[in-house]
Amino acid sequence: PPPPAVERSSAGPGLWYERAAPGDRRLGKVVTIAKSKKFRDHHGKVLLEGHRLIKDALEAGAVLQTLFFSTVGHLRELPEAELKRANLVKVKFEDIKSWSDLVTPQGLIGIFSKPDHAKMSYPAAQLTSSLPLLLICDNIRDPGNLGTILRSAAGAGCEKVLLTKGCVDPWEPKVLRAGMGAHFRLPIVANLDWESVPSNLPAGVQVCVADNKDPSAPSDTASVPRGAGRAGSAPGSPKAPVKSKPKAAPEHEDEEGEVGVCVPDLATQYYYENWTQTPAAVVIGGETHGLSPDAFHLAASTGGKRLVIPVVPGVDSLNSAIAAGIVLFEGKRQLLRRHKQADERQKVPVVG
Repeated sequence: PPPPAVERSSAGPGLWYERAAPGDRRLGKVVTIAKSKKFRDHHGKVLLEGHRLIKDALEAGAVLQTLFFSTVGHLRELPEAELKRANLVKVKFEDIKSWSDLVTPQGLIGIFSKPDHAKMSYPAAQLTSSLPLLLICDNIRDPGNLGTILRSAAGAGCEKVLLTKGCVDPWEPKVLRAGMGAHFRLPIVANLDWESVPSNLPAGVQVCVADNKDPSAPSDTASVPRGAGRAGSAPGSPKAPVKSKPKAAPEHEDEEGEVGVCVPDLATQYYYENWTQTPAAVVIGGETHGLSPDAFHLAASTGGKRLVIPVVPGVDSLNSAIAAGIVLFEGKRQLLRRHKQADERQKVPVVG
C-alpha cells in the first residue's frame, strides 16, 4: 500500500521536512535506541540530543539518518548540506520533552549511524594538539565517569582512547552527555578484549597503570599507606613502596571465586616523576573493580610503571575520572617539556 500522505514543508531552499502525524511511532523507536545497547549494536544506530552534540557529530562526518526537531529555527544552526541527506521530522516539543533525558530539553534529537572512528574527520585543532599519549580504560562502569574521562582525554590531547570489554558502552546517552563532544574529537575504540589491545597501540609504547585503588601493599604490612606518607617531605624523598603487590582483587575471593590472581610486580613511582617515554599509554581502572590483572601484565611487558597519586592518609582513593585527569595532564606536561627540550637542542648554533 502507498505510504500515508505526509505533510511536507520547506525550511528554506532545498530543505524539506515532514510533520509527524499524531501517533507517529518513530519517536518511540528513539527511546529504544537510547536505552538499549543491544538495539544500538544490532541496528548500528546511536542517538544524540541537543545542538552541541549534533553539530560536533555532523562536522566530524557522522551520518545523520533522522532528525526530530520542534522548531524550524533549530535547523538554521546546523550545516545544511548534512541536513539535506537526512529525514527531517517536525514533532511537538511536548513529545520530545516527555522522553528527553536533559534537564532543559532543546527540542532536537538525531538518530545517527553508529560512528566508525576510522572514517571520522576530527577537528584540525584537535589533530594539531595531539600528543603521543594514549588512554586505556579498564572496568570503568559508571557512565558519568567515562564521559568525564573522555572529555579529559580530549582536553589533554590524547591520540586515542581504548575501552576494554569491562567498560560501559561509550554511546550510552549519559556517557555522551558527560563527554561534551569528546566522542567526535578523538578516536575511541570500544569493546576490546585484552588480547587485541596491543594491536591498537603504537609500536614501542610504554604502558603505565594509574592505580586509583589503594596502591600500597595490603594493610597488614608495614608499608606507608597509599604511598602518601613521605610524599611532601623533599624532592629526594624515597619512592612510594616499591615492593607493593598490587592485587587485582582482594586477597580473599573475588566475584568469580578465584583466589588472589597472580599479578606482576611493577616499579612504583609518584605520577609527577618522569614516566613518559614516547609514545606513552596510561591504564585507568574503575572504582569498584579496579584494574584487571591483564593491565599489569601489559604494563610489565612494555617496561611500564605503576603511578601513584599520593593522597592524605585516611582519605579514600580518588574518583577514577579525577585520577585520569591528573595523570593525563601530567603526561601532557612531561611530553611538552620533552618536545621543548628537543627543539632547544636543535636550535643551539654550531660554533664554526
